Amino acid sequence: MEVRNAHVVHRARSGGLFTRDRVYALTGADLTVAAGETVGVVGESGCGKSTLAKVLVGIQRPTSGTVSFRGRELWAMPAGERRAAVGAGIGMVFQDPSTALNRRLPVRRILRDPLDVHERGGRGEREDRVRELMSLVGLPRALADALPGQLSGGQRQRVAIARALALDPALVVADEPTSALDVSVRAQILNLLLDLRERLGLALVFVSHDIQTVRRMSDRVITMYLGRIVEETPADRVTDAARHPYTRALFSATPGLLDPLDPIPLTGPVPSATRPPSGCPFRTRCWKADPVCAESMPGFSAASRPGHRYRCHHPVEEDRPTRDLARQSLLQEP
Repeated sequence: MEVRNAHVVHRARSGGLFTRDRVYALTGADLTVAAGETVGVVGESGCGKSTLAKVLVGIQRPTSGTVSFRGRELWAMPAGERRAAVGAGIGMVFQDPSTALNRRLPVRRILRDPLDVHERGGRGEREDRVRELMSLVGLPRALADALPGQLSGGQRQRVAIARALALDPALVVADEPTSALDVSVRAQILNLLLDLRERLGLALVFVSHDIQTVRRMSDRVITMYLGRIVEETPADRVTDAARHPYTRALFSATPGLLDPLDPIPLTGPVPSATRPPSGCPFRTRCWKADPVCAESMPGFSAASRPGHRYRCHHPVEEDRPTRDLARQSLLQEP
């Protein structure tokens, strides 16, 4: 999958009946996902993570830019061809399984629906595939006739994952797949996704606000802020080698039992997606910001390690421990 300079702009009703504001949900996104690779996407609520996920699976058409899957531009295809390419090649796991599944259909029908729509195999082959999918995600065969409301949250998410895998996709996009689950169940679902990735050779895009989980799941970590990708980091480097101040602040805000950090305080105003600030959008909350940051959005700079790039006028020193930055940010507050 390759996304190039993708923008998504929504129209939102503002104060008057006939006036609408522009909401800049995604701005200039560039992203490549290779076969078998796991890319994590992190950021606060409203930063554009879910919009990027919808662009990847063809639910959201970019206002401008291109989205290519296996070398073919999705939105240049006829509608039927695009639905077939996306439906068969890309699966999606949504955030809340209780709303993502049709509560009136039993598990058997939910898992068979993709096979029926895309006319995969005969009736017997489809029933065999349903049983295979249930076994793949660890669901007892006795639950085949159960309704979603009769399942636990973890079981519903396993059904959602099985449905995403029904047509043997090359890419699965998981949008906050554990945020609606109990803490005790989250680890089971994460371990299931890791196991399926290894067994099936899937490419996986894992969207979450939890940078620690993303670091564990991913080969690369993408950091988003106010609709922009601001850093791309190898997962094993994100702890103390990320260069963008926002990535470091996200990491510091994640509780750690074995090696806790003081969170880096972000004290400025959170900007609006309808009226983003000039220059770097993070400057209103960044302890390193100066007048240069208000003048222009920096382009991508390459770090010393391959696969690491960032957009910042005043990046964090490479390999500087994150715990040192909390003290520095407090000293530099106005």
